[in-house]
Amino acid sequence: MPVQPDLARISLGEFRKRISPEMIPLSTQFAYFAAASPLTEEDLRDYLEDPVAALPATVAALLPKIHVLLVPFLERAESKTVTATEHVLTFDRPDDGRYLRSTSWWEREELVAAFAVDELEVGDYHYEFYHHLAKAASERIPADRLTDYAAQLKEELASRTHGEVDEESWQAKQALIERHRAATRESRLFKDYLRLSFADTLTLFLHGLCCDIDVEPGPRQLPSRFLRKRLKLLQTMFPPPAGYALFPDELDKLPAERERPSSPHSEAERSTSSL
Repeated sequence: MPVQPDLARISLGEFRKRISPEMIPLSTQFAYFAAASPLTEEDLRDYLEDPVAALPATVAALLPKIHVLLVPFLERAESKTVTATEHVLTFDRPDDGRYLRSTSWWEREELVAAFAVDELEVGDYHYEFYHHLAKAASERIPADRLTDYAAQLKEELASRTHGEVDEESWQAKQALIERHRAATRESRLFKDYLRLSFADTLTLFLHGLCCDIDVEPGPRQLPSRFLRKRLKLLQTMFPPPAGYALFPDELDKLPAERERPSSPHSEAERSTSSL
């Protein structure tokens, strides 16, 4: 789509309405629209085909229809209480304080996810992509399918294991520990933590299936042995597609003709390769 003056700066909600009939189907579940210019074959593979192909069928079954919007830049709306549709698509980079990598929202039973790709490395884009999918899956997965994952969290809490996978689950874990001495009790805070931890760990799992990436160790990082146990559990819950591997020692078993994409290392990435 060529740049049009009236689309140079527009709310995501209004943009979505205007281009909705022009969404391009990628599969029965995914459709996309690229603002400013069409995708090259390499872009289409990097941004859509490769990350979608790496999705386990059991994860895809949890997801709704998904519409992906690839735009130059996203700017945060001024109010902190706005919905995602009030953020702004722009062709000029916002100041750092207003710059937004991605956002998503529900439209009835469909998920719309927008990504600012002009300054986003492909590896970082993959992380953002999988994080929105993982959050959607965490909202739709039945509670009884999280029983084993909940047991794993309770084991970690009982042994006072430090750390988490990412910021949202870290904050939820701290809130749970501060408010409840018996953190393993089935409280509202535990259930909130369970869903956020599952979403963050599923993001890492999906990203690790798609790409060859590295874990960046840090003071809030979950110890490797517990992280590996979680990933092994998700591997059982969501068997990878044929030809995809999660851990480095499984790569030798892949068909020779299949190569995992490499992702640039960055602070935003997480990985299984150093576990």
